[in-house]
Amino acid sequence: MQNMLTVISNVLRGSASKNGAQAVSEGTRVVVSARTYADFTPQATFDIKKCDVHRLEEGPPLQAVLTREEGLKYYRTMQTMRRMELKADQLYKQKIIRGFCHLYDGQEACAVGIEAGINLTDHLITAYRAHGYTLTRGGTVREIMAELTGRRGGIAKGKGGSMHMYTKNFYGGNGIVGAQVPLGAGVALACKYQGRNELCVTLYGDGAANQGQIFETYNMASLWKLPCIFICENNKYGMGTSVERAAASTDYYKRGDFIPGLRVDGMDVLCVREASKFAADHCRSGKGPILIELQTYRYHGHSMSDPGISYRTREEIQEVRSKSDPISMLKDRMLSNNMASVEELKEIDVEVRKEIEDAAQFATTDPEPPLEELCNHIFYNEPPMEVRGTNPWMKLKSVS
Repeated sequence: MQNMLTVISNVLRGSASKNGAQAVSEGTRVVVSARTYADFTPQATFDIKKCDVHRLEEGPPLQAVLTREEGLKYYRTMQTMRRMELKADQLYKQKIIRGFCHLYDGQEACAVGIEAGINLTDHLITAYRAHGYTLTRGGTVREIMAELTGRRGGIAKGKGGSMHMYTKNFYGGNGIVGAQVPLGAGVALACKYQGRNELCVTLYGDGAANQGQIFETYNMASLWKLPCIFICENNKYGMGTSVERAAASTDYYKRGDFIPGLRVDGMDVLCVREASKFAADHCRSGKGPILIELQTYRYHGHSMSDPGISYRTREEIQEVRSKSDPISMLKDRMLSNNMASVEELKEIDVEVRKEIEDAAQFATTDPEPPLEELCNHIFYNEPPMEVRGTNPWMKLKSVS
């Protein structure tokens, strides 16, 4: 009899506990749905990884302050980049995008962090992995996707493609390995010559870091104390060759020798932002150029013809995704510090997906540029001129 009473008591207690949990759960659901902005932490301070320094007494701070608004903005931009690149991959495999195409997924913290540390009035030039920077410099997803498909609504009128996108204070998108570096120093020289308190961010990859023209540029930039931030995006592989097999010294931040350098965790948007601010202050104070090495990682292959797994393992890629993904890192920080809710971030994800789908629809339905516009914009602000076509009797007109 005693045993039977014990069993009944336990059953009733379990039922009450279950009903109580349901009540709490329902109450929590109501509270979550009714949360206001006042319920969230407006800002938080995070410890960030210490930068390695070269010819500097001290580096960027070891803590970074992030506001809720900044966090949501960074999250949205990085998610937009990620989804845009995945859509580009899909369209390429459907043969809607053709030609060269280099995807940026995995490296989003570099572009977003750099932009957060400089001004839109500053200047930026990069290599051919340029979709992310086109977005942060002011291009729209529609313009970028339409450029990839070669349509009139593209950011370069459909004539540049993946490697040649431009917008205000953004000089591409350059296809020749390392050739954008001396151009960036030229832009920095213009900033100094014209007396504007501006700088030029000049980006290149670890594969281009062994180019002779880069060392020539270091020398001139240092001699003339140009306001130039040289940034090496070290994603561990130059095409299919690991940095260890390509460079006698993989300390890219020391390559400037007489130029101060920083080595930064390029997977952490806050690390990149603080390093960029530090470098910008260095340049604006008249101290000349500075070099940053961003240690980052690309998830796709070098280009669309590279599956990306013949020189590295799937396990290596998956390990980086699981431990160092820039979007996941920011998301975890915000959620663990009550700076956003899971529902709010999911809502952003839905909005981003819709924006990408709308852009892809536009990029596949917008008309291609007509032949008569092929030679337009060869020169700026010049009267119309004739351009010879592929044979002597084919004449085209160029309009500025």
